[in-house]
Amino acid sequence: MTWRELLRRTGWVDGLAVVAVLLVTLLALAAPWLAPFDPQLRVAPAFLPPSASHWFGTDEIGRDMFSRVLLGVQGTWLPALAVIGVSMVVGSCIGLVSGYFGGWVDMVLQRATDLFLILPSVLVALAVTATLGPGLINTMLALMLFWWSWYARITRDEVRRLVARPHFEAARATGIHPARLILRHLLPGVMPALAVAATLDVVNVVLIMSLLSFLGLGQPAPAAELGAMTARSLDSLVAYWWLPVIPAAAIMLICLVANLAGDALRSSLRGS
Repeated sequence: MTWRELLRRTGWVDGLAVVAVLLVTLLALAAPWLAPFDPQLRVAPAFLPPSASHWFGTDEIGRDMFSRVLLGVQGTWLPALAVIGVSMVVGSCIGLVSGYFGGWVDMVLQRATDLFLILPSVLVALAVTATLGPGLINTMLALMLFWWSWYARITRDEVRRLVARPHFEAARATGIHPARLILRHLLPGVMPALAVAATLDVVNVVLIMSLLSFLGLGQPAPAAELGAMTARSLDSLVAYWWLPVIPAAAIMLICLVANLAGDALRSSLRGS
């Protein structure tokens, strides 16, 4: 299925979910300019509840929670997209080579892919991040280490399906260079499936990165990160409910929007 066919099969309700993902991305990119206050500075008394002047209240230091949540969305969503993007590029390259050449090349690359697929993602991410030390870059590296394998498998399976089609056999018979065949005939055919997988997969990356931050292995304080903000304020749940609830709600909302968009694209793809 081509991009045009995929988008045409997406209903208007499902289309809204896809647009919502784009809006979250724009919000994350524009967060530093949209934040009304500096998220690192005390701007009001501590523990102010949500109000017209501070929509999400203030934290234990007096920092504006709305500004910190905006920066937290940026610090969670954009790194998750980066993990997915790098993993997709690496995995799709391996999958394209594996699926196109077949034979022993396919066997070797698929055995390597299987090795990474069987690794428990959360435990590996915890182990790698604990070894390298807390920090955003280390968290991203820990996830990229094995996340590419999902995209390698998806791409390889799609390529094996495409190379069996008569029109591809005809193109190969003309003597076109393999690189051109892969880029012009195979890559466009696998991109819709990869886009669906990535949209659904970003939810898993967001949750794992939030978990690592919750456990103190993400960005160190005073960085505004949704998982860490939730963890640091759990003790204040009863007295100052907005401190843990709002960052946790932001994580759930991001995951819900991405999941709805992924389901919409997957339904459209299955309808082909």
